[in-house]
Amino acid sequence: MSDVADGTRQSEELVERLADLTDAHGYTVACAESLTSGAIASRLGAGPGSSEWFRGGIVAYSRSVKHGLLKVPEGPVVCEAAARAMAEHTARLLDADLVVAVTGAGGPDPQDGRPPGTVCFATTGPGGTRYEERYFEGDPEKVLAKTVRHALTLLVDRASA
Repeated sequence: MSDVADGTRQSEELVERLADLTDAHGYTVACAESLTSGAIASRLGAGPGSSEWFRGGIVAYSRSVKHGLLKVPEGPVVCEAAARAMAEHTARLLDADLVVAVTGAGGPDPQDGRPPGTVCFATTGPGGTRYEERYFEGDPEKVLAKTVRHALTLLVDRASA
């Protein structure tokens, strides 16, 4: 099986698990995306019973959308402050219990002085907002796939807590 097909299968399994958890706990879910350009929302929207638990997603690809709509502070957007603002404002805008936000340098070029493959994640949920930074090796397609899988993993972890 190819890496892409294997990654797709893993993502589908994570979304199925998330669907079960949202059903068990009554959670609603949303996402805020930059470098993934809607790929996370696409996976979530295809999940079992998603019309019951998936509130939607915001694709804030441009800096002006991040700063304007999601209240990301002026300055770099590949950083903790940006990811946290994206998650927290999406939770408010979409009235969601659990949110994952991703921003980063997908490549092939650096962004905000950060090397390609640097990804900033923030999640909101019970217990507040959490931040995590990861570095994924590979071309932009591989960075994107790894980012989507990790974002889904973070949502499952938050829903399981």
